[in-house]
Amino acid sequence: MSVTDPMADMLTRIRNAVRAKKKEVNVPSSRLKVEVARILKEEGYIKSYKLVEDKKQGILSITLKYTDDNQSAISGLRRISKPGCRIHCNQNSIPKVLDGLGIVIISTSKGVMTGQKCEELNLGGEVLCEIW
Repeated sequence: MSVTDPMADMLTRIRNAVRAKKKEVNVPSSRLKVEVARILKEEGYIKSYKLVEDKKQGILSITLKYTDDNQSAISGLRRISKPGCRIHCNQNSIPKVLDGLGIVIISTSKGVMTGQKCEELNLGGEVLCEIW
């Protein structure tokens, strides 16, 4: 099975796991996915992540975060830039998610970072996804 958009596949697996109230979700690993998982951990949307080695590319195991009353920390997530239609922004046009209540993840020349970090460093790049 070939996936044309691995980022969208990762986000869909997380979305489905959140809806099914799963504790953990496994995704085929890549450097970009590990960076996105790192940002989700830093921003408090997931509990943890770890790389599990296998004979192929590796598996990224993501532990989801829930509150005491079983509400997920992730309310929603959406892929913005797609393989058929890349969306870029400059330092003056970084999108806001729910007036700052969510985050936008941007791939820049200095690495993958949140929109807030891009504003601090005056960077633009490809808008990967938004999470709220």
